[in-house]
Amino acid sequence: MKRLIENYIRLLGEPRPSSFRYLYESINWKNRLIVLKGARGVGKTTMLLQHITRTFEDTSKALYVAADHIWFANHTLIDLAEYHYTHGGTHLFIDEIHKYQNWQQEIKNIYDSFPRLNLVVTGSSMLRIEHALGDLSRRCKEYTLRGLSFREYLKLEGVADWPVLSLEDILQHHPQLASKMTGQAKVLGHFENYLRHGYYPFYIEEGNGFDERLQRVINTVLTEDIPAVVSVEYETIYKLRQLLAIFSEQSPYTLNVSALARTLETSTSQVMKLFDLLNQAAIIRRLFSKERSMKMLQKPEKILFDNTNIMYALSPQADQGTMRETYFADMMSFGHSISMPQKGDLLVDKHILFEVGGRTKGYKQIANIPESYVVADGIDIGFENKIPLWLFGMMY
Repeated sequence: MKRLIENYIRLLGEPRPSSFRYLYESINWKNRLIVLKGARGVGKTTMLLQHITRTFEDTSKALYVAADHIWFANHTLIDLAEYHYTHGGTHLFIDEIHKYQNWQQEIKNIYDSFPRLNLVVTGSSMLRIEHALGDLSRRCKEYTLRGLSFREYLKLEGVADWPVLSLEDILQHHPQLASKMTGQAKVLGHFENYLRHGYYPFYIEEGNGFDERLQRVINTVLTEDIPAVVSVEYETIYKLRQLLAIFSEQSPYTLNVSALARTLETSTSQVMKLFDLLNQAAIIRRLFSKERSMKMLQKPEKILFDNTNIMYALSPQADQGTMRETYFADMMSFGHSISMPQKGDLLVDKHILFEVGGRTKGYKQIANIPESYVVADGIDIGFENKIPLWLFGMMY
């Protein structure tokens, strides 16, 4: 136990950003059980430690631990909770809960046995809490942390601190909004940097080594996080790597499930399962038509990487058109439904149509379609129904 406490005290003393992520103020930290999900590397650990430092004058009332610490080789989560509670602790923060075997039952036992102990646990974006905790899922509060938005990146870089914009704000007032913002900062150069390395907060400490670290993060997701949440064989992990290699070498990738199945020497249903695992792990994004549901074995209309940082890390010669679609789909997936339309590039909330392209992109492909917009890269300010691509990074 001494090692856990020493590690906790050491981590509290480490430097970390002074600003808080978009999600922080939305969390009701008074809930007895909070589950914070998110992809590896988006900043869940940092948020927990920021919260402890900000909230507790007496930091011994709280305790942060990582569920994969060697201490748990011969101790349980219940042992931890009992020790902390009987020594005056009121809050327990458990990181990477998916790395602990049978965590669901023990968290439920702690919740029932220590009614004055508040629990905050973090885990992989793959966690399905409604299945994991059964009736306890109705008592816990679940949140998902995303990577940095372009707005957060600009704030972290000390360039600008702009308010969050809604989609309605952008569609109705984008010329005025973009004009005001670009009058305060030159955004396009920063936007190019963000697309390459701004989504994951650890870019600050990595510098030129960012791509290599992100590649290691992706490998850890494949070899540790996915097997910790879903029962998979080594062969499945190998095929996941093969699939990512194929996507990274062919950008944009023309989706042909039958050809993929032959290349991977597997069935089309297995390819669909691989898609689903990578989608849950926030490495790729599946896009379906609005008429089709997002079922695991349903063929998607298009496959994109989850965000542009992954795309650039795996595909150094990434196609610019695919990069723009990847960024736009990522930003629009926050608080909105997205699907593949018959015309155009992305359908949002089943009725707003977008065509995404470069600065010279015109309306030809979406002409005469109501509620349709062109989203253009490489422009500071738009006009009428032509909106700058970067502006959609202000939505959280």
